[in-house]
Amino acid sequence: MSLNRSVQQPQPHHSLTANSLTTSPNYVGLVKFLMQPFLEAPESLSVDCEISPTLKRAWVRIAFESADKGKVFGRGGRNIQAIRTVIAAAAQLTGQSVYLDIYGSTTPGREGMSVEEDQQERTLLPISRERSGNAAPRPIVKPRTR
Repeated sequence: MSLNRSVQQPQPHHSLTANSLTTSPNYVGLVKFLMQPFLEAPESLSVDCEISPTLKRAWVRIAFESADKGKVFGRGGRNIQAIRTVIAAAAQLTGQSVYLDIYGSTTPGREGMSVEEDQQERTLLPISRERSGNAAPRPIVKPRTR
């Protein structure tokens, strides 16, 4: 059996070199590319990136008009989760981890809260109502079965 020399061997889709592994991805450009289609006013998008080479972490902070919040987050947070997945994959190629912080995305009344206060408020258990006086506990009502 002979090899057909006219058929070339498939080449890899991407090539990783030593230089590409030591440099960080352009997180600002990547986030702008992924976010701008969701925004009514793309010029309102503000992206800041801070990279710590010693910790091998990158922090990406974004801010945009609150009117676009619904489109950016998507139904059930699908859009923003997809954006986080893409930048995490880019970071993983260089051995980094990345955190995406979104400013201006809090619900009304939470603008002045820190992240810790916001998380603490969300994790608090509901307070049970105390019974007044010496009232007897209510009986448990079971549903009827037929």
